[in-house]
Amino acid sequence: MHGSASAAQVILGLSPLAVSLTVFVLTYAAIVTEKINRSIVALLGAGLMIFTGVLNQSEAVAGIDFNTISLLTGMMVLVAITQKSGVFQYVAIVVSKWVKAEPWGLLVMLSVITAVFSALLDNVTTVLLIVPVALLITDSLRVPPYPYLFSIIFASNIGGTATLIGDPPNIMIGSAAGLTFTDFVVNLGPIVAIIFALTLIPIYLIWGRKMRATPEDRAQVMAFDAKKAITDSLLLKQSMAVIGLVIAGFVMAHHIGQEPGTIAMFGAAFLLLLRVVGKDAEEQSHETHRTWGEVEWVTIFFFVGLFVVVAGVEKAGALDLLAGKLLELTGGDFPTTAITILWASAIFSAVVDNIPFVATMIPVIQKMGTVFSADQLSTLWWSLALGACLGGNGSLVGASANLVVAGFAERAGQPIRFLPFMLLAFPLMLASIAVASVYLYLRYL
Repeated sequence: MHGSASAAQVILGLSPLAVSLTVFVLTYAAIVTEKINRSIVALLGAGLMIFTGVLNQSEAVAGIDFNTISLLTGMMVLVAITQKSGVFQYVAIVVSKWVKAEPWGLLVMLSVITAVFSALLDNVTTVLLIVPVALLITDSLRVPPYPYLFSIIFASNIGGTATLIGDPPNIMIGSAAGLTFTDFVVNLGPIVAIIFALTLIPIYLIWGRKMRATPEDRAQVMAFDAKKAITDSLLLKQSMAVIGLVIAGFVMAHHIGQEPGTIAMFGAAFLLLLRVVGKDAEEQSHETHRTWGEVEWVTIFFFVGLFVVVAGVEKAGALDLLAGKLLELTGGDFPTTAITILWASAIFSAVVDNIPFVATMIPVIQKMGTVFSADQLSTLWWSLALGACLGGNGSLVGASANLVVAGFAERAGQPIRFLPFMLLAFPLMLASIAVASVYLYLRYL
């Protein structure tokens, strides 16, 4: 690999901070306009961070979160293989029959399942499993999929806030602060349940009360035989076994010393092996090419570029500057500090990836241990977790799960546009942070 770890000379001797922020703003502006595919924009932004000298190639590669990339890729492969068994059609039929194929009931049911699974697994894995089901249901009932996808995004990020393993920022915070799975559930579970329930209210007012499916379409869905949806029972058993092992690996990841990305990729490779074993070389090649061809590479490479862009801003000191300003604003007052961390984390996590932001804030909060008590420090961790995770709902690039859903939607011919999504999502996210503020104040401050 070319390039050294030492800082590169920024073009024309300009300020690294100014150059990195300029590239960052231009990149996001281009993403918002949606005139050019977001993966191309992100990779061009990443290239500018390198060619202007803000980063060298080694630093750019180091800025890519390969755990996230591996997790996404591995789970996309698992889903691509598993869907050939017909299991998603089976789940879609079963869920539809639970609520008599009523569109609003389906939206609520899918949202609840998404929120619960996001807490028990992680939100990226959950949307990879749920979105294909949602698209099948909406296609069968001939109703617009957008409200369902929007609700799934919100449910995944809200549900993922509740536990240690639900969202990557929580894993980082739990590791740094020595917080357990139970600590997260006890302290964040109650408010997550309240926020989830309250979020369904505006979604109902905006879309739910207008949702209609014709009696004929509902009757057709109710007439489906769920058992007949399973087209390959052997593949179903293999897929469920491998996915079960992968999920167990996620839960035990901290104890076995492995990252979720490694577990997902190994599971994907193992299921691919089961899929091709016993076939001749030509069949193996065809099956492998088909499977890799179903990976959402637009989403993957968007993440690669975005990670490098954010790494440039981080290296230039923008995030450190932000953390310092937060401390100045609070003046050492504990309630003000807790609420400021909550709101700042939410707003900035909506526009930059929350992983580097949380990584920057962790040492800042740890240093506050010289000023605040251990109990007060715990409250600051909950402020950071709530802000970073819930803030992911504020825009399409705020969380990994959002972009995965957008990738599925784009492939299905139902693209989610950046600006229309943000115009509705950002106010709803701020409302959830307002509720979290009240919760923090009443319980801890």
